[in-house]
Amino acid sequence: MRGKLTVIIEKDDYGYFAYCPELKGCHTQGDTFEEAMTNIKEAVELYIETI
Repeated sequence: MRGKLTVIIEKDDYGYFAYCPELKGCHTQGDTFEEAMTNIKEAVELYIETI
């Protein structure tokens, strides 16, 4: 399955928080932008596997 999803990454005092608004409850975090991006890709894949 292929498609496009929105990913939002926000920086705060503790690192980066990433979430996908189209997938309720699909969110993660990371110490760096790159780590947050890697983690949200994995979170999206795992989320899609469960639906």
